[in-house]
Amino acid sequence: MSGHWFEPVADHLGEAYLRYSFTRGTEQEVDALVRLLDLAPGARVLDVGCGPGRHALALGERGYEVVGVDISQRFVDLGNARAPGNVRFERADARALGFDAEFDAVISICQGAFGLSGGPASPGEVRSVDPDAAVLAGMARALRPGGRMWLTAFNAYFQVRYLEETDDFDADAGVNRETTTVRSEAGEDMACELWTTCFTPRELRLLVAAVGLQLDHVWSVRPGAYGPGPPTVDLPELAVVATRP
Repeated sequence: MSGHWFEPVADHLGEAYLRYSFTRGTEQEVDALVRLLDLAPGARVLDVGCGPGRHALALGERGYEVVGVDISQRFVDLGNARAPGNVRFERADARALGFDAEFDAVISICQGAFGLSGGPASPGEVRSVDPDAAVLAGMARALRPGGRMWLTAFNAYFQVRYLEETDDFDADAGVNRETTTVRSEAGEDMACELWTTCFTPRELRLLVAAVGLQLDHVWSVRPGAYGPGPPTVDLPELAVVATRP
């Protein structure tokens, strides 16, 4: 499996990832997913780019069978250490998912995988026009017919409007590079760069159509406040809801 620029960041963060403010809305987000995706009791869910497993574990507590995948072995180990019998975590590259029509729902939340392919290329990686398209295609394949997908992507309009001094936005690629410092569980700082691909609603609609999904909605959302709402320049994320025909 090829390396990914995010792996050393995740290895350094470990459990400290869950201290960031954007992780505090997990319960609201999962409640919204259950409602908005109309998840039946006992449904099988794939969480792509699951991190340490906050959404997968919360879905497991509600009785769903969940598989969480992440490029970071450290995050996978943290998830498995807390996982009940109906939840498991495994290391996988979201750009090369191997699932085939196995899940009632597939989610990718908080740029857990979708949107993280625009940074430095992995060794030997041959870049396509949009490397995140491979992530979306794998998510589409993993769905059973009639299964539904939820993903969040960073809103390009918001990013450009509220660009911060630590950000460098590549208008040609649509990728934002943030220079920052992350802190480990032990309080050790590590300087790093974070690359996030940003999208417009139109781009997301075109990508969904290209992988053969039926688009249901594109909404503007923020962490901890998932729900219906038209696209806007003032909210940081765009949520896509789609169905496999």
